[in-house]
Amino acid sequence: MSNPAFEVLMPPERLSSVVFASPHSARYYPRHFVNRSVLDEHTIRTSEDAFVDQLFAPAAEFGAPLLTARVPRAYVDLNRSADELDPALVMGARKQGHNPRVASGLGVIPRVVANGRAIYRGKITMDEARMRIDRYWRPYHLALQGLLAEAHQMFGEAILVDCHSMPHEAMDGIARKGQRRPEIVLGDRFGAAASSDVVDRIESAFARAGFMVARNAPFAGAYVTQAYGRPSRNQHAIQIEIDRALYMDEKRIRPNARYATFKALLRRVIADVAAIGAGGDAIPLAAE
Repeated sequence: MSNPAFEVLMPPERLSSVVFASPHSARYYPRHFVNRSVLDEHTIRTSEDAFVDQLFAPAAEFGAPLLTARVPRAYVDLNRSADELDPALVMGARKQGHNPRVASGLGVIPRVVANGRAIYRGKITMDEARMRIDRYWRPYHLALQGLLAEAHQMFGEAILVDCHSMPHEAMDGIARKGQRRPEIVLGDRFGAAASSDVVDRIESAFARAGFMVARNAPFAGAYVTQAYGRPSRNQHAIQIEIDRALYMDEKRIRPNARYATFKALLRRVIADVAAIGAGGDAIPLAAE
């Protein structure tokens, strides 16, 4: 299943209530967008979760769908609310209280890429912003809602695994001297987006594969986990952040020598995570 906004890799048979999604891994940059940017074609990719869609492609082998974006994060960010418009970028956008993401230039239409580098010389029109949201943001989220609804219908529960990668330097402030550096960060908005049982089992899947896992610091989850995590309704949303240094050369945005080994390890994790939502009883409803 494909659309200008997204692609869904469906399994031959739906065997799991888990839905994997990658909203930031698209690498097709519209020519008109690149031409308009002050950044070169390499720098504009620095906020991309490069290769995450490829890494999680084995999900379909284990009975779980994978939803991936076909529009890059620098063009429209699918992990933001549609109303997170940046007045410093979008003409006519109104300031709506203090929003740290928007203030830093990372609204639904980003003003900057990694390290705060500006994408544009000036502003874009409100019509342009709305076109991007209508053409890409809304179809992606309709597809995501549909996959979760199907999971509920088939299994009585839905588990969304929102897949991301993080710069290696993101953990500099978290790593403790003398202790192993975290490689995976699970975000459940401090328990608001998923039951502890689900998160515990996902953490165990990564730990069994040899990864060091942290929770909610420095990434607790953004719009997707906030909007779709409803554990009281048996709908759980967990964000996964993977240290990019495990599989890619961040400066060149290329797979590194460890890519194949990492992908094989991650395949085992994906199998274990898909199994969480396969065939068993629904996870008990959380207390209201």
